Amino acid sequence: MSALRAVARLWPVLVVVALWELVTRVLEMLSFPPPSRIATSAYTMWLTGPAERLWLTESALENIPASVGRLLAGWVLAGVVGIVFGVALGRSPLLFRLIDPLVQFARAIPPPMLLALFMALFAIGPQMQISFIAFGIVWPILINACEGARHVDRQHLDTARVFGLSGGERLFRVILPSAMPKIFAGLRVSLSLALILMVLSELIGSTDGIGFQLLDAQRSYDFSGVWATIVVLGVLGYALNSAFLAAERRVLSWHRSAKQTT
Repeated sequence: MSALRAVARLWPVLVVVALWELVTRVLEMLSFPPPSRIATSAYTMWLTGPAERLWLTESALENIPASVGRLLAGWVLAGVVGIVFGVALGRSPLLFRLIDPLVQFARAIPPPMLLALFMALFAIGPQMQISFIAFGIVWPILINACEGARHVDRQHLDTARVFGLSGGERLFRVILPSAMPKIFAGLRVSLSLALILMVLSELIGSTDGIGFQLLDAQRSYDFSGVWATIVVLGVLGYALNSAFLAAERRVLSWHRSAKQTT
């Protein structure tokens, strides 16, 4: 029964793939190979290794973990910086008035425009890539953390003071839990941006990673390989988003319960 429900949800995807297969075979466009050819290329690129390595190829083991590691490192770094500074800005009206114009200016700069700057600062390598990803995705986290910390229910803070909670206890027991839904919203947006910036950072001077694999296939005019790599990126993005949503549901279960009771 669950399999039928899954098929029912995925029927638009199946229709699109079938139409894609039909149209590309009729038109025979080199740049747009049919999905069957893309699937064959993806299988050859990623899943023709030995059984003891779960059939993963050398390319898969070399490129996918490297990309995921850099993506997660940049995302975690941005999360820590964004939450700390966002909550600090949200709880200090003076600091918010002073820093907010700088934040709005910095977040308006397209991250790809700064790639050359990061290459000059850190040289080509993992440090540059992680720093570039973190800088490009920190702003949704920072702004959402700031908004969440600014709009904590005054009654909750007054009650915490009446019960004699210290500043640190109010932070961890009142302010952060109240801001957590906003923080998770920023983290989710930044996770999807991190995938894009990960690929972009690997297109220049990198020797491994999914972005490097994409560029290598493009240079070889292997269009099936290009599309196969894009499919892998889509699957990776879907897996990361699903894992994040599962964690969010678990961590914020109290928030949904509170909304339902009210």
